[in-house]
Amino acid sequence: MSANQAWRRAARRHLALAATVATASALASSAFAGECAADQMKANVRAPVTTAASGVTDTVLASIDLANEPIKAKDRLQRVRKLVVQPGGVVPWHSHDDRPALIYIIEGEIVEYASNCATPIVHKAGEVARETMGTSHWWKNLGSKTVTLLSFDILHDKKDKNM
Repeated sequence: MSANQAWRRAARRHLALAATVATASALASSAFAGECAADQMKANVRAPVTTAASGVTDTVLASIDLANEPIKAKDRLQRVRKLVVQPGGVVPWHSHDDRPALIYIIEGEIVEYASNCATPIVHKAGEVARETMGTSHWWKNLGSKTVTLLSFDILHDKKDKNM
């Protein structure tokens, strides 16, 4: 075997090892970061609360009317919103049965109380929370620092004032 062939073989092994480590790291972080532990997932384990919104601003940064896009989703808006939650602030109880969303935590740490999780879920900066059908929940900033979130959602009911 020539030196060039040996170098290529070693390079392939190193790349394969690097890819394996990167994939394992990505899967491990996405499986555990800000999600309900599998053994804590239960339907309707948490009752709705009536805590009102407080210490939170919700600003729509942009939206697209999906009826005018190739998917022709009538009466649906794709939105990007910025939520700023002050210490002690609350995002009130709401459902995602008709409004899927991805929430990116820009800064801070916030706790989610979900209908389908027996324990509170802590979300930290850099994580993404998935909000899908079957999820009803509320969030609270228990820390001493402001939390900033970006919400990417599909709104169906334009009169929906839930955050």
